[in-house]
Amino acid sequence: MVTVVPRLVIAAPASGHGKTTVTTGLLAAYASRGLRVSPHKVGPDYIDPGYHALASGRPGRNLDPYLVGPHLVGPLFAHGAAGADLAIVEGVMGLYDGAIGHGDLGSTAQVAAALRAPVVLVVDAAAQGRSVAALVHGFRTYEPSVWLGGVILNRVGSDRHEQILREACEEIGTPVFGALRRRDTIKTPSRHLGLVPVAERSPEATEAVAKMGAVVAESVDLDRLLWLARSAPPVSADPWSPSDAVGGAVSGRPVIAVASGAAFTFGYAETVELLEATGAAVARFDPLHDEALPEGTAGLVVGGGFPEVHAEKLAANEPLKKAVRDLAASGAPIAAECAGLLWLTKSLDGKPMCGVLDAEAGMTPNLTLGYRSAVAISDSQLLPEGTRVHGHVFHRTQVEPRAGVRPAWQWQGRPPEGFVQDGVHASYLHLHWAAHPGIARRLVDAAARLQRRTAPATPDGSAVAVDPIPTLVDVPRETPMAGGTTAPAADDTPTAVVVGDAARPTAGDAPTAVVVGGGARPAADDTPTAVVAVDGAAVTSAPADERAEADERAEADAAAAKARAEADAAAAKARAEADAAIVNARSEAGASAHEGASAEDGAGGHVAPVKDENAEKGSSPRVSQTDAPGSAPDRDGS
Repeated sequence: MVTVVPRLVIAAPASGHGKTTVTTGLLAAYASRGLRVSPHKVGPDYIDPGYHALASGRPGRNLDPYLVGPHLVGPLFAHGAAGADLAIVEGVMGLYDGAIGHGDLGSTAQVAAALRAPVVLVVDAAAQGRSVAALVHGFRTYEPSVWLGGVILNRVGSDRHEQILREACEEIGTPVFGALRRRDTIKTPSRHLGLVPVAERSPEATEAVAKMGAVVAESVDLDRLLWLARSAPPVSADPWSPSDAVGGAVSGRPVIAVASGAAFTFGYAETVELLEATGAAVARFDPLHDEALPEGTAGLVVGGGFPEVHAEKLAANEPLKKAVRDLAASGAPIAAECAGLLWLTKSLDGKPMCGVLDAEAGMTPNLTLGYRSAVAISDSQLLPEGTRVHGHVFHRTQVEPRAGVRPAWQWQGRPPEGFVQDGVHASYLHLHWAAHPGIARRLVDAAARLQRRTAPATPDGSAVAVDPIPTLVDVPRETPMAGGTTAPAADDTPTAVVVGDAARPTAGDAPTAVVVGGGARPAADDTPTAVVAVDGAAVTSAPADERAEADERAEADAAAAKARAEADAAAAKARAEADAAIVNARSEAGASAHEGASAEDGAGGHVAPVKDENAEKGSSPRVSQTDAPGSAPDRDGS
């Protein structure tokens, strides 16, 4: 499919030049003109997209080639920009800054080239004169695949200063689309992890966004800039589909509770879209105010945010904390990232949290920030053991112990991290689920099984079947039967049993019965267990010798599965040892790995990367399965 949405990429020579102010102002200015504007952000940033969403009225979306793979950048853009009149993409750090050690992977330049989008460079000219031309010329010629369409000058001191800057840019043939003066009227407060999220400071955030829109509207030639956006050539990109990604929906619509509100603001829009596409009924709740989980909750997702800022209110919500403990004790799937991890511990800075995990958390002076290439080292409700992922970490807290008995992750040069406990998966690592849609699938499947286990008895007193394997509702599988009827194909996925006058999912690995027309027929399998007529009149059972034979087959299958698992584990261990040997050899040769940051500037400064002082040296990752983004070789870096 060809995408023709007009589009711009807003970049800068470095963090701190004012990309967020300009991008947010442009979104607000064009939206006030009645245009449908689609906001996007390069990198893993959660906070800037919140301001983008407030300015545009559409979800802020991230485009991060490191997290999702370069192959998904175009499809995710096309998905987010569908129906828009204009798409504006805010870059990350400097135009050519990306994941350290991976070339241009994750850079604004890579995204701009992939989208064939013109780049507008925001330049802080407060301490520059004619030298701005040399700076702009260097960025314009550095990479031929990047189309630098012009500049917007920021922090211009006077009319004379603006004239000098414009004349210098004209000498090198670079258009100037606007000049923003130095002013203190726009306040976007920051703290230990950057800008304060929109959810925490409305109506102040609303006022700040309105001011950004007004300043940009009076300082930038919006018509000329829109013409540049409309000159972007078509780009081939089939829109990403959450339904296609997860393979359709399961039955039962299990309720997945998603934490929101001021304490839990970090999350990607695609996470909820994937959950809903898998058949979940997503119910948001605010742990700062709601004393109960949404009714019928069978699964829980708690993303990142700032629980440390709201620790007292979270600690005081005893009813909700007990509800979360009870949910965890039931075996329900719980996915917790960063802030979610902190909330599930026994305490945060001495204040009691949910107590699901036997761990303590607290603030530290050190910032841990950067991309991570990690391996799942425990099988969980989210991912199989051995799955490799690309994620990022962003926190100033520390959890002791760093990992549970069954750790979640391991990455190069660090000890294991995170907790896998019953249905709980909790760690500091943030993931973009579009790169791993199986997470949503597994989570909703687990929630559906829990929902069926805990469902009340039917009116006639019979119990609902226990723990079935869900069947995709949009992938019918049928086998012709006598009389022109059909039954499910002969595989190991149960279909239904008849309970009273209703069909219910079966409670095991072998089909029990299927409903065909007005009655029930045996499932298309070698060992039918029962046939139940709708009126309950006919019931037949398999002979004892057939049941014994079925049991023997099941034992043989289990033994074969165990043997395959042991073989996989042995192979994984061998690959891990080989990986470790390669890493050690590179280390002895003087190679070094870098971990860096992609913190964003917002309206003023930026958060500088700091070495991860909380982590200790550890072993290399174990790898038994690859699930990487199809880009450069996996290495730590940002």
